[in-house]
Amino acid sequence: MDGRAVVTTIGLNHWFGAGEARKQALFDVNLTLARGSFTALMGPSGSGKTTLLTLIGCLRAVQDGSLHLLGQELRGAGAAELVALRRRLGFIFQAHNLHESLTATQNVMMGVQVHRDVAEAQARAAAVHALGLVGLSDRVDYLPANLSGGQKQRVAVARALVGNPALVLADEPTAALDKDSAAEVVDLLKRMGQARGTTTLLVTHDNRILDRADRILTLEDGRIMRAEERDG
Repeated sequence: MDGRAVVTTIGLNHWFGAGEARKQALFDVNLTLARGSFTALMGPSGSGKTTLLTLIGCLRAVQDGSLHLLGQELRGAGAAELVALRRRLGFIFQAHNLHESLTATQNVMMGVQVHRDVAEAQARAAAVHALGLVGLSDRVDYLPANLSGGQKQRVAVARALVGNPALVLADEPTAALDKDSAAEVVDLLKRMGQARGTTTLLVTHDNRILDRADRILTLEDGRIMRAEERDG
């Protein structure tokens, strides 16, 4: 097994339901994500993209096959182990999931506090710094209602990256954004990932951003059908 890999799956299978209603969602998925890589995961709705993302993100239990995350086997891992590993990850979703009653800084501070127990002043300083990195120094005290869609997603990026996670998992983060905002968000993810050695796995239907990826994986009916290496 590649010691440089952040994620390795071997023969990964997954099912939903029970009895006659049981349906297989993933079939023999073999995947390696190298440190610092930026991978786009494509495929039609229902192909298993989000299932795979949630397994890697320790949000579902591994049923069959092997999934190594940050050097640890997830199959058979206990709840406490999964929680500890989740704290080392960053998550970004299509819906920015910001708390509407909290400022941009306060939303990002939650990302700091998920990763480690820090004093409020230290968490605030880290959040303000992260917002500056995503170009929102002049919006640190704004509520989400006073931010554009692209700005809200940049706050979500800052929140995901503020704890310096080893792996960022992004599920359709550009789906609700215009072309320029989508490119901006993905460029931020890639640039900050390169600077920190962060690995990114981005689930997307958005053909506008594929030229940013180092590799494009295509999942169809629960199987990886194509793997295209790119210059990014």
